[in-house]
Amino acid sequence: MSTQPDRQVEQRSFVSYIDKSREYYRAQGYDRAYRWAAFDDVAFSAPTTPLERSRVAVVTTSFLHHHDSSHGAPATDKVVYHHPVDDLPDQMFTDDLSWDKQATHTDDTESFLPLRALRALADDGAIGSLNHRFFGVPTEYSQRRTGVDAEAIARWCAEDEVDVVLLVPL
Repeated sequence: MSTQPDRQVEQRSFVSYIDKSREYYRAQGYDRAYRWAAFDDVAFSAPTTPLERSRVAVVTTSFLHHHDSSHGAPATDKVVYHHPVDDLPDQMFTDDLSWDKQATHTDDTESFLPLRALRALADDGAIGSLNHRFFGVPTEYSQRRTGVDAEAIARWCAEDEVDVVLLVPL
């Protein structure tokens, strides 16, 4: 049986997103550090419907490939939207979002919009059904805008009688 020596760590082995964000804002000359949203009460609750009878909807931060952005430029007309799952896009617009484009890609739409996988789970009886439409929200760094968009998604989910929402941010 092999044994491994004790590993001594003098520094953290992970990157603290909060610390890095604060450093970034400070370096940009902002007077205040970034303030993270915090809520004493949250709208999450235990599901009342078993998963095998639940209608599941998907929320993504990626966008359909038709808006006013040129390749790689920030899009200016991004708004919260819904789209039928039966009109499954084979490509989504992600180039203006920040992610490590050297290490990975978004060519496999199913990796961040898992509609086929959820439909298969519904067919197998693991979930009740996939909602007839999925939802998209802009990647915004505004707590006010996020709240407004969340209200629209919640309203659509109520209309569709969705039981479970799967958020797949990019």
